[in-house]
Amino acid sequence: MADPPVRGFGEAEYAARTERAQRLMARRGLAGLLLSSEAELRYFSGFQTPFWQSPTRPWFLFVPDRGKPVAIIPDIGVPLMRAGWVDDIRSWPAPRPSDDGLGLLHDLLLPLARRKARVGILKGHETRLGMPLADHEKLVAGLAGLRFADATGIVRALRMVKSSAEIEKLAHVCAIGSRAFARLPELAHEGLPQEALFRAFRRELLAQGADEVPYLVGGAGEGGYRDVISPPGAWPLRPGDVVMLDTGATWDGYYCDFDRNFAIARADDASRRAHDVLWRATEAGIAAARPGVTCRDLFDVMRRVIGQADTATGDVGRMGHGLGMQLTEWPSLAGFDETVLEENMVLTLEPSMAYGQGRMMVHEENIVVRANGAQLLSDRTPPDLPVIAGSGP
Repeated sequence: MADPPVRGFGEAEYAARTERAQRLMARRGLAGLLLSSEAELRYFSGFQTPFWQSPTRPWFLFVPDRGKPVAIIPDIGVPLMRAGWVDDIRSWPAPRPSDDGLGLLHDLLLPLARRKARVGILKGHETRLGMPLADHEKLVAGLAGLRFADATGIVRALRMVKSSAEIEKLAHVCAIGSRAFARLPELAHEGLPQEALFRAFRRELLAQGADEVPYLVGGAGEGGYRDVISPPGAWPLRPGDVVMLDTGATWDGYYCDFDRNFAIARADDASRRAHDVLWRATEAGIAAARPGVTCRDLFDVMRRVIGQADTATGDVGRMGHGLGMQLTEWPSLAGFDETVLEENMVLTLEPSMAYGQGRMMVHEENIVVRANGAQLLSDRTPPDLPVIAGSGP
């Protein structure tokens, strides 16, 4: 087992991200970016904490057109923020519903409002406003002259292409997931309740070095499964069941996201065929993933392989997505996404298909796009549907 990467990033990483953002802001005539969601704050500041699970307090980061970011955060976060590279930290004793940071934001942005500047915020698909809408409306009303522009494209362009240090972390967490999946024959067996398998697999991921397992879903059923997002139940695994586990484990704030399918004791012909089709669709995706190809192209490549089997694609909306600090990131491998792949994008390839009587199967691998093609980050699933035989202890 290789040594893990160094946790965190040096100041040079955050400085480079900020400088790239400022170059893009200059092209758009923006005086700054106002960010209020966890991933964006972490991307520009390094501020990483599970305290985001609490929705009580808002958090803000302002990236100016010159210089370092300014943090406007609750008092409780000041010591952790000081440990990073941000120097200008302004705080208030949150929660304080009458003024949860609005006064500080107003004072920061007022000089920009007076000169009728434009400030970027995230308005697009897959973004969230990290403050109450009423507070946002109040802020806008108090800053006459300030114009808020959609800066989703700027942040999207930055985060889709990973640095070498980010890719190192992603490779590490994918290796953790691969080692845990390799232990599945020792964890799963006939008669084991599905919920017990999920608990055992979470423990295995942690034992292999994951920090957390925020996401673990799957499906199980005789000859195939019908659902891939429900929580596990108490029913036991039976001979002929096809089981899928899809994990999003994290290490140092970066996710893996891939699944594995296997059968208990025996596998029917339809499930074996579905596994073969999806394995080949994934192979086609791996072969096609290179700079210059669009997400739609990659989607079509995998869809064509599935279409040769005269089956319908599983209704999951897309066949992969970006991966990084979030389980799913931009872009989408879908017919609607014309994003052009660039070197050092990290993606999931996730073809799916329906078969039989309402059954479905999903495959997923994690890759990084290199100059000469795709590099697998997850260990490739075998071409034949694995069968786990025998009963447990």
